[in-house]
Amino acid sequence: MNYYELFFTTITTEDYQQDLLINALGEIGFDTFEELELGFKAYIPEDVFDQQALDEQLLPYKDLFTFSYEITLIPQKNWNEVWESNFEPIEIGDKIYVRATFHEPKPQFAYEIVIDPKMAFGTGHHQTTAMMLSLMLENEFAGKKVLDMGCGTGILAIMAAKLGADDITAIDYDPVCYESTIENSALNNVPDIKPLCGSKEVIPDEQYDTILANINRNILIDQMQRYAEVLKADGEIYFSGFYESPDLDIITDEARKYGLKYITHKKDKDWVATKFIK
Repeated sequence: MNYYELFFTTITTEDYQQDLLINALGEIGFDTFEELELGFKAYIPEDVFDQQALDEQLLPYKDLFTFSYEITLIPQKNWNEVWESNFEPIEIGDKIYVRATFHEPKPQFAYEIVIDPKMAFGTGHHQTTAMMLSLMLENEFAGKKVLDMGCGTGILAIMAAKLGADDITAIDYDPVCYESTIENSALNNVPDIKPLCGSKEVIPDEQYDTILANINRNILIDQMQRYAEVLKADGEIYFSGFYESPDLDIITDEARKYGLKYITHKKDKDWVATKFIK
């Protein structure tokens, strides 16, 4: 699979303006971002890219601040080089260290997750990934049955396994993510994760104690009813991949329709990760 890289140069007076642009791109299929000093890079699979959709999505922001972009096609054979040049380890307090295979280990951390990113999404949005991992640390996973939706590299499923979950299903629509989850599970010695390739239609007709869904607002809304159907009473669900305003209220209102009650959320640069209970 080839990817398009869009290199955005932005001139803004407020940090949140660039974040709004990133969020807008995420809604039309861009799945990986690298923030730079003056702008950012955004990546999208070649077969998903739609120039007309991009133009329409960017139009509302042209009067708000100044930005421009350049497009480069990155062949599949070069994608790992892009990841290795962009991917930085993630530290969650003094508890979790997420690194790639080409980084040195840090044994002082209680939990170390090794990710070989390849072409799979799952390490680009550091804020959402970090907040989801942080929420997971604060809650009980031992012995739980867990569903990880939009699993990407499998990072959250792997963390659930390390926290003691003993029945984990990880789902992503991208075949590359499916393969990446299998490989990363092996790298972390958690072979019991069950990966599935697809979307809400492949969610097993089973009941889960906990659901993890770090995707984006529109997909979460589309899949919310199915999540509620397979979540046990008193089960927990964690959402991320969207902004505090206006997305959190929209997500909360949609969740309420299916008996999901808002509990708390974390915020980092307007990105949020939330916890709900059925």
